[in-house]
Amino acid sequence: MNNLTRRQFLATATLATGFALATRPIAAAVITTDSKGLETGTAQIPTADGSIPAYWARPVSGQDFPIVLVVQEIFGVHEHIQDVCRRLAKLGYLAVAPEMFVRQGDVSKLESIDEIRKIVSKVPDAQVMADLDATVAWAATQKGDRDRLAITGFCWGGRITWLYAAHNPQVKTGAAWYGRLVGNSTELTPKHPVDVAAELKVPVLGLYGGEDTGILLDTVQQMRDRLKTGQSKSAIIIYEGAPHAFFADYRPSYRQADAQDAWQRLQTWFQQHGV
Repeated sequence: MNNLTRRQFLATATLATGFALATRPIAAAVITTDSKGLETGTAQIPTADGSIPAYWARPVSGQDFPIVLVVQEIFGVHEHIQDVCRRLAKLGYLAVAPEMFVRQGDVSKLESIDEIRKIVSKVPDAQVMADLDATVAWAATQKGDRDRLAITGFCWGGRITWLYAAHNPQVKTGAAWYGRLVGNSTELTPKHPVDVAAELKVPVLGLYGGEDTGILLDTVQQMRDRLKTGQSKSAIIIYEGAPHAFFADYRPSYRQADAQDAWQRLQTWFQQHGV
């Protein structure tokens, strides 16, 4: 794809409407946050090779809002991630979720997890870091205070949360939800959270499930041990009995009590660290 074609493609890319096709929401559990008292919308965020779509939310009144980057799961910036942005906006933040996979494909329209993983596997960490940098710059022009910058992310986005906290010295704090911590070094993913833990300076709160079959507890312990050798004062909470994606209220994995406790911990953690 040449630069002109890529720019044209990105210019027409849009966000998901509703939930991703690969997920089946449980209507009784889904949390729906209204927009009362908020401004919400979609935006095209300028990057080096075109604009990427994003969803954002902030309070109607005020300015210089602390910024929270919201990094998606593998299902894209669908309704759940958009709702998380509104929840954060209700707390006084400018929350913005850029679509991280848009150059590689629209995962929200795919029904197969295997198809989604093929697309996600093509996304370079360097691209993600640059797009998040661009999102911070955009947010600073939208009544956001880049001196009070936080990041949170889920699953795929949980891993990115650790990496971006190490990448951008402007980040004050983060909360990583069940993000993968170890892995092989590849051209697209040269480092993983355990590789940056010792040098990490940003306090990140890790929120993990004790029964997560994809992120084994021995890897969580590896991360804890590596963090102890550094100065970031990060912490990891393990919810015993909770599976992967225990915060995802639209999925069978949802665990209400653990999700509510973790959400409160996120709020306290951000406040304690100046965001």
